[in-house]
Amino acid sequence: MSLNIHYKEDFQNRHIAPNSEETSAMLQAVGVNSIDELIDQTVPESIRLKNKLNLPAAKSETQYLSDLKQTSMLNKVFKSYIGQGYYDTITPGVILRNVFENPGWYTQYTPYQAEIAQGRLQALLNFQTMVIDLTGMEIANASLLDEGTAAAEAMFMQYSLRKNQTANKYFVSELIFPQTIDILKTRANPYGIELVIGNHETTAIGEGFFGAIVQYPAGNGEVYNYNEFASSLHNQNIKLTVIADLLSLVLLTPPGEWGADVVVGTTQRFGIPMGFGGPHAAYFATKEEYKRSIPGRIIGVTIDSNENYALRMALQTREQHIRRDKATSNICTAQALLAIMAGFYGAYHGPKGLKAIADRTHGLTVALANTLSNMGYDVVNKAFFDTISIKAGDLKDAIHKDCLDQEINLNYSNNQVSISLDETTTFEDIKVLAQIFGKAKGIAKDEVVVVEEVNTSISNDLQRTSTYLTHPIFNAHHSEHEMLRYIKSLEAKDLSLCHSMIALGSCTMKLNATTEMIPVTWSHFGKIHPFAPADQVMGYYHIFNDLDKWLSEITGFAAMSLQPNAGAQGEYAGLMVIRAYHQDRGDHHRNIALIPASAHGTNPASAAMAGMKIVVVKSLENGNIDVDDLKAKAEQYSNELSCLMVTYPSTHGVFEESIVEICEIIHQHGGQVYMDGANMNAQVGLTSPGNIGADVCHLNLHKTFCIPHGGGGPGMGPIGVAAHLVPYLPGHSVVDIDKGKSISAVSAAPWGSSSILIISHAYIAMMGGEGLTNATKFAILNANYMKSRLENHYPVLYSGSKGRCAHEMILDCRGFKNFGIEVTDIAKRLMDYGFHAPTVSFPVAGTLMVEPTESEPKHELDRFCDALISIKSEIDKVENGSLDKIDNPLKNAPHTVAVITSNEWDHKYSRQEAAFPLPYVSERKFWPSVGRVNDSFGDRSLVCACPPIESYM
Repeated sequence: MSLNIHYKEDFQNRHIAPNSEETSAMLQAVGVNSIDELIDQTVPESIRLKNKLNLPAAKSETQYLSDLKQTSMLNKVFKSYIGQGYYDTITPGVILRNVFENPGWYTQYTPYQAEIAQGRLQALLNFQTMVIDLTGMEIANASLLDEGTAAAEAMFMQYSLRKNQTANKYFVSELIFPQTIDILKTRANPYGIELVIGNHETTAIGEGFFGAIVQYPAGNGEVYNYNEFASSLHNQNIKLTVIADLLSLVLLTPPGEWGADVVVGTTQRFGIPMGFGGPHAAYFATKEEYKRSIPGRIIGVTIDSNENYALRMALQTREQHIRRDKATSNICTAQALLAIMAGFYGAYHGPKGLKAIADRTHGLTVALANTLSNMGYDVVNKAFFDTISIKAGDLKDAIHKDCLDQEINLNYSNNQVSISLDETTTFEDIKVLAQIFGKAKGIAKDEVVVVEEVNTSISNDLQRTSTYLTHPIFNAHHSEHEMLRYIKSLEAKDLSLCHSMIALGSCTMKLNATTEMIPVTWSHFGKIHPFAPADQVMGYYHIFNDLDKWLSEITGFAAMSLQPNAGAQGEYAGLMVIRAYHQDRGDHHRNIALIPASAHGTNPASAAMAGMKIVVVKSLENGNIDVDDLKAKAEQYSNELSCLMVTYPSTHGVFEESIVEICEIIHQHGGQVYMDGANMNAQVGLTSPGNIGADVCHLNLHKTFCIPHGGGGPGMGPIGVAAHLVPYLPGHSVVDIDKGKSISAVSAAPWGSSSILIISHAYIAMMGGEGLTNATKFAILNANYMKSRLENHYPVLYSGSKGRCAHEMILDCRGFKNFGIEVTDIAKRLMDYGFHAPTVSFPVAGTLMVEPTESEPKHELDRFCDALISIKSEIDKVENGSLDKIDNPLKNAPHTVAVITSNEWDHKYSRQEAAFPLPYVSERKFWPSVGRVNDSFGDRSLVCACPPIESYM
């Protein structure tokens, strides 16, 4: 027997699920002889790539991890005291293993289907409660992207709420972190907001101002008493935003108690690794009167159909997909997974544990400050929490050199050195620091005496006296066993990719391979500060350079910016690059964005944020862009045309054959083509935005390139651009990444959420060009197979000229309304079959948008199709009268175990029909933990923090 000694495991066979037998069966069902024949019928020849993707050969999982380990060692893990919003931290092992590394948490989707998301909704409610308690505010959202963008959202919310519509000045304290000021500049520019940057104690703030923003503690570490400043602003009807260090609020008077209207910040130091910039969950807290203007998602308490305690995302009428260009924010993703971790960190430590951490951090800072003062150093700070600034003068260079020799990073500016301590700092650490500063003054190592008896530097009027985290959730899970059980109890309430496919159109819920995830928790990636010197982060640079080359090859563009840390932020960044391009050419008047009626809701919201005026382009009955209407509007606005925003394949799941002509029309009139990359999973290896004629495209790495959705974030939205736009890609105020004419930053960290870029790097490296192309082909095959099975039961709304869909399709459920069945009823009934609903009522109301992805095998596709076909038979029974129009399994769905096992059962269908409608359901039953949630009840009585424990009973 001959043996193959050169066998190498091929990762694409692990990622692409259908085997050869399943593939043959699906091709037969679709009615083609090969996948290539199907692709020829689906993707227009005019846009097909002529050459294969020029990417390195695919690596095995073992080889990739081995090579990446060597790459990671190029990063130097120095002890970081840089601060500036990023701090080393300790992720409790029980949270690391059971949340961060657990696909039961990181593969969940945004909790739009609340009944099968009660675990993460509770975890996010805990996060909101923690933020409300620590800030002293009345309401908080369930996280934002990072501290800088949260501050920008606060500025814009205040701008939108201003009563004096002529007021356009915004005071910005000069002591705010520089990266935040950078983002404020970016956001302010399109709206003509004038930033007045200065000293809050001396700058005259009055007429023409609508808001102000300060940092607490300030960027230099000083804890200022802003009481009088806040009163002065309020006397003039000027609103105040405070950027607050959440850990410091354990010791400091919370901003809500001295006049803040909005409090924002990051929860990074609540157990989240620095990760060279992210991902980290920002927070946003404000007064209840602004609840309909607060950006992002809010989790609220309501009741279910059985009048039991339940949770859901509240006030969804605020979201950009509904308000479109009238939205006050374009936010689509948050940082749910990181917010969940931060909330668990708060629960695990509780108020006493957090107080101990804050006390130790502050106490060590005081000890270091007193020690340095005793040496003769001028410590600038009078009151501080964890950061001190020292006038080092001529000794700065010697201190710097000695720190580098001992693998320590401090923050250096002019003749000052600042030091920020954190949870990981020990007494031995400050002893080493003291010896370095002593050496610079000629003090022998053994003569350095660290002060050990210390008192707080915070004056009585700035010390916190109010209680916080009093809810039992924060006082019941301090042993690891209790925490483990609590985490698992919540996880059990949530459906994730661990249970079944999640066929969400436009959201591409595919395999997040374990090998892709493992490196994210390696210390040589996690413990790196985003402002660490370049020679300490060569491993990260290696990954960035690879991704720049690989993603440019995949998209057909000249270069990428990896900075945007969400898809909608990528949209915004791309539009701002287009805006800068026009303005640099003197075309300041070009501000019209043409947007198809079918576009994602983030498109018009992003365009409005970039200062553009939206003109809607009609769609034809077949869902395609009306080219005649596009031509007419391009001609009408020829002199003012800035760009077209287009999704490809279309939001309707079709490769429109006129796309090249569409791009040419825009270019003829001096505009740029912005392509929304939400549907890139149908392009990779077959065509590309650059090949089609686009100028900019953002990539949802949390869709096509395998970064998990994490219950609603993290995500990444890097942008690729054609050569003429490269000089305008985003820069950064702290790390020099300027391209020549760069716009200011769109994210707080120079490369966004750097640590999760590793996931996409792994995916591309292990798939190779052939694997990526095959993934696209199988995504299209799987979708068309499902179409072939479902189209005799549900009308498929749109198809290409040869009857094919792209990687997704829209099932029309509007006709069922004639006998009382809504698309929502189908979505809820799918839960009884163990499935998450496809995308509901987008882009067409009353429809389901289905996307299977390439990583689902045929038998899973069949399970899902069987469920939808079975539901259709139930609908037929309602239509013909076999099932009651009111009391039927769809209207009462989902059915909980409590309902099914109740002593009373007065429905006109059986318990078996309700809970086990198909044989396979009983083999792997997932029980929704609550009945259908009552959204209107919760919105009428908005509760966005953990209610008293009696409410759970």
